[in-house]
Amino acid sequence: SKDGSFEASFGDIVRYVESHYRTKRKASARAIAGLSMGGGHSLYISASNPGMFDYVGLFSPAVKPREESPLYTDIEGKLAAQFAAEPKLYYIAIGKDDYLMEENIAYRQMLEAEGYPHHYNLTEGAHKWNVWRDYLVDFLPRLFR
Repeated sequence: SKDGSFEASFGDIVRYVESHYRTKRKASARAIAGLSMGGGHSLYISASNPGMFDYVGLFSPAVKPREESPLYTDIEGKLAAQFAAEPKLYYIAIGKDDYLMEENIAYRQMLEAEGYPHHYNLTEGAHKWNVWRDYLVDFLPRLFR
């Protein structure tokens, strides 16, 4: 959501799923991924819940929030906590012609400046489904290893 309430309540969703379905209740058994705005949600949900997800996939993510919310503040501190929990895979993919390229370059530079390990997949293409399908095909085999 634009005000961060979706991201803020995501822990409740995880707890609901785990209380109603047979799941492994640990970060090594959890992944979160999304494309475009969903990539932005995945970024902020995982950063706001350090140690909840060992696998994070951001496909052409909308890195910059379009609205203000406490959830979107102190991303540097949240990322520090998230990477202190040592996620097994932090995956970012974007096409060279994607209109979100500039904000993704800045985000990746921030990750690199802090020494946060991440997999970066720069491809041909724009902000389109055919590009995201390829990212999913590349991302999925990397999970739960």
